Amino acid sequence: MKTSVAASWDVDSILRVGMESLLDLFDDSCEGTMAVDDHGRIAWINDKYAAFLGLKTPESALGKPVEEVIPNSRMREVVTTGKPILLDIMMIRDQPLVVMRIPLKDDSGKIVGALGFALYDRLQRLKPLVSKFAELQWALANTQKELAQLRHTKYSISSFVGVSPVSLELKHRARRAAQLDTTVLLLGETGTGKELLAHGIHAASGRAGKPFVGINIAAVPESLLEAEFFGVAPGAYTGADRKGREGKFKIADGGTLFLDEVGDMPLQVQAKLLRVLQEQEIEPLGSNTITKVDVRVIAATSHDLKQLVADGKFRSDLFYRLNVLPIVLPPLRERVADLDALCEHLLEQIASRTGMPQRELTPDARAFLASYRWPGNVRELRNALEQAGMLTDSITLSAEDFSTILTIDDTHPMQAEKEATPAPTSTPAPVEIRPLAETVAEVERSLIKAALANTNGNKALAARMLGISRATLYQKIEDYQLLSD
Repeated sequence: MKTSVAASWDVDSILRVGMESLLDLFDDSCEGTMAVDDHGRIAWINDKYAAFLGLKTPESALGKPVEEVIPNSRMREVVTTGKPILLDIMMIRDQPLVVMRIPLKDDSGKIVGALGFALYDRLQRLKPLVSKFAELQWALANTQKELAQLRHTKYSISSFVGVSPVSLELKHRARRAAQLDTTVLLLGETGTGKELLAHGIHAASGRAGKPFVGINIAAVPESLLEAEFFGVAPGAYTGADRKGREGKFKIADGGTLFLDEVGDMPLQVQAKLLRVLQEQEIEPLGSNTITKVDVRVIAATSHDLKQLVADGKFRSDLFYRLNVLPIVLPPLRERVADLDALCEHLLEQIASRTGMPQRELTPDARAFLASYRWPGNVRELRNALEQAGMLTDSITLSAEDFSTILTIDDTHPMQAEKEATPAPTSTPAPVEIRPLAETVAEVERSLIKAALANTNGNKALAARMLGISRATLYQKIEDYQLLSD
């Protein structure tokens, strides 16, 4: 009996019935089933899958490229290669699905299409795996987002607060530097905002979408500086990471590397930095492999590099390589006209960060701060404002609130000289003391009026002479009512 049954079936019939039964099983138990032709166009899709994909009817998808309906589909890959993808995880409409894809061949073995099954709902044992995959994918996406934010700039050029002519000219030079994609050297005292401006130049450049990586050379031990710059090959020395470590140049590839306090760099590292700047290639410690990099360097220092070169502490060739486009940041005492705007900006930041109420400055406090020399510049100003706010419950800060923070000798730098200088034989005429803002406004009005007179009323030329934009000039002309003169 068994022999006669077996004889009544040929191999092709068994395979055909088996395939039909398997397809019926998949179609019944899967989340969805679909087929594409040899051109990757949807040839058939079942009702369940069409509903899951948000289609009005299965017929609305027929003839369309599969990627138009499922953007990340790999069905075309199966048609092209002829190889099945038996188990894969794919996100569709924010839902993870376990999918299987197999090629379809005709009797001659030619690929005529592919069949796909979404298996998720019926494979209960795979649900923990899929759930874990979704969780890891979410964590990876968030980590990548946070890393991208850390590697990108925190400030723009407009973050440099100041409306004085010297500040406006500085920001103009920074915007020009951003477009030139060349090495920039920022020079200025500590606390003048060199790092902020470096962030701003990068943010306004063509490299804005790439990493911004900073390194404070003065804060890194000399023995580790080379590894920080160029990286370490796997197992380069005892205690080195087996996987190796990328250096700052590699991390900043395509973007900007900010070298803060470049004047503190040891001579030995200076020679290697010069080679990287010239050749745009690095060699990690313990490696014989040369790696090409594309990095724009912005360097900054509070030292006099020319004097360091003269003293033999800084290579002259590196100085010339860095000093392609120098930008000098003025100290705060040379842009006192920005003091009010800076104080308002910093007090807002302090209130936001500390949760304390925002303070206001009294006129005598503004005069007191304007007379101080600010050796620590904006960084010192921020510190003074924050200290004063913590030492009082008053919503306003007076000169008295700053008297214990900023010493009188520093507040009145000429006082000691006056005391040491012999008294003149004749009594000098008393000097009229006027509010600083009033005096600055008067000088500014006179300069604008003179510039307009010298240019015969040509506002564009006058703005260029004054180092301000035309929009700023128009605003000041209106503020000072110069058109009516």
